[in-house]
Amino acid sequence: MSSKINWLLQNTAPGSLVAQSWLTKHDISPSLAHRYEQSDWLHKLRSGLYARTGREPDWHDAVLCLQNQLSVPVHLAGLTSLTYQGRAHYLQLTHKSVWLYVEDKAALPKWFKEFPGVDWLFLTNQKLSLIGEQYLTDIEIKGNILKASVPELAAYELVNAVPAEIAFEHAAELFQGLVNLNPGKVEKLLNASGAVQTNRLYLFLADYYAHAWAKRIDKTSIDLGSGKRQVVSGGKLDKQYQIIVPEKFINGESSHG
Repeated sequence: MSSKINWLLQNTAPGSLVAQSWLTKHDISPSLAHRYEQSDWLHKLRSGLYARTGREPDWHDAVLCLQNQLSVPVHLAGLTSLTYQGRAHYLQLTHKSVWLYVEDKAALPKWFKEFPGVDWLFLTNQKLSLIGEQYLTDIEIKGNILKASVPELAAYELVNAVPAEIAFEHAAELFQGLVNLNPGKVEKLLNASGAVQTNRLYLFLADYYAHAWAKRIDKTSIDLGSGKRQVVSGGKLDKQYQIIVPEKFINGESSHG
């Protein structure tokens, strides 16, 4: 028993969420987990789920449990990814709306969807062919190492959520700070995307803020479709990308007709 409790203490931290299915894989049976609960090493949250005693679990403990113990293909996305990589300094990090990309058809446990004190924004079914590890990075949140989208992908996830989940102006303000994206990564990403409006808006904002990396992107193989797209209502047409955006982004700006 001592070697197993030592393993548990070495592989979890106070506040960690601990799934019984993961414990079972490591030879800690439900009855043994129950003994650890009686000894105050673990605190039972619901059937099949414990927390290491020592502090209250937070939302990032829940994401870590999905990624590391249950192998559910999820990553921190969009606004949340940019925020925790220091790309959104003016935002309150205490805001509990968490953007999470969930790979298509991945099942999320009920306890995760109902995790208290957090407003999950689940992103899925994006018109992107499979994105490799080069588009994910590790970020640290209070000692937990979590998978998150790199800034190039986070920017895509951001503009893909306009205007349903985030206002055009808010996304544009974030985009303004993305001065050092990798043009090769952006180009490959947009080449893999079949979301015409998202592709156009990504390039429009890159041009609008005259980011140096935007000039190094070959747009010829990016799917920009045909016809107009209305990103916002009551806006004005950008003639180059054929998207309707807020009027202030057209008037007086030099890089578009």
